[in-house]
Amino acid sequence: MNIPNIQIKKILYATDLSENAAHAFAYAVSLANMYSAGITILHVLAEFPGEEFITNMISKDTWEEIKNRHYSEARNQLIGKRRDQAAIKEVLEAFSEKAQDDAQAQTFGTDEILIKNGTPAEVIVDTAQEHNCDLIVMGTYGHGTLTDVLVGSTAKWVIKNSPIPVLVVRLP
Repeated sequence: MNIPNIQIKKILYATDLSENAAHAFAYAVSLANMYSAGITILHVLAEFPGEEFITNMISKDTWEEIKNRHYSEARNQLIGKRRDQAAIKEVLEAFSEKAQDDAQAQTFGTDEILIKNGTPAEVIVDTAQEHNCDLIVMGTYGHGTLTDVLVGSTAKWVIKNSPIPVLVVRLP
């Protein structure tokens, strides 16, 4: 059997800012240290399903009326969302810096910190491809329905659809 030489140069660490995701970061750091790989940190802000979903539920005229009534409220929420993105990015930068300080003998570099909008599982796979990552590392909750006990729905979708290896880490 010919065993290929595995090279990991770029790791995509996907975080939902949970305790599970923070635990998974230790694995990303360990692998980055072992392979001298860089880490790209990604947090995805889930979006509301969009107008196609809405117009399946109500008429287009009703939707337009609702949009017009709530335009200023929606505008304020969007501006607030932008501020939230900046705050989340700052938190992730501080998290990365502290992790580097606490890593002791392990060295790793954070290539980028990305905050994106969309469906988390799809954005994770797309980002890994866009950034030519060799591995995705993410946490999972391990609760819910029987199938979700082993792997969460986002992680399950990423595993099923990712063209690159995915390491899913549960809390011990």
